[in-house]
Amino acid sequence: MTGTRTSPWVAILYGGMFAGTMDVFAASLINMVSPLIILRAIASGLLGRTAFQGGMPVSLLGLGLQWAMSLLIAAIFVIATRRLVWMRERWAAAGLAYGVMIFAVMEYVVVPLSAAAKPHFTALSLAGNVLAMLLFGLVVSFFARDTGGAPEVRA
Repeated sequence: MTGTRTSPWVAILYGGMFAGTMDVFAASLINMVSPLIILRAIASGLLGRTAFQGGMPVSLLGLGLQWAMSLLIAAIFVIATRRLVWMRERWAAAGLAYGVMIFAVMEYVVVPLSAAAKPHFTALSLAGNVLAMLLFGLVVSFFARDTGGAPEVRA
């Protein structure tokens, strides 16, 4: 802890936007495709396969969806850290654990419920995607580490 407190809203905004943007570029590197294709893949969660025939408007929809999900993911973490002090004290471990949870929820809940094609992972792409979610969790937890909190629960 640095002694200064960050507003929870600032932690959500910075953590969500930075992690969400970084995630698009990480996915682009992992899959060796343009970030615009990654954004269309995100939009395909709503539009299905037709998203890949879209241009910049569909990519912008994907970016909006990515940022909305990222802000929600960051908000959930920040809300949890407001009540669970250990998540701020051990922000790196909490962020890594959260990254694993993010991967599991996205892979086994969000994607299966979406209109997107189900991804096919190789061992290498699976490792890359898990690492990207670990980094996502670390970024969110980094920004949330100094948010302070409500009455402390040390569960």
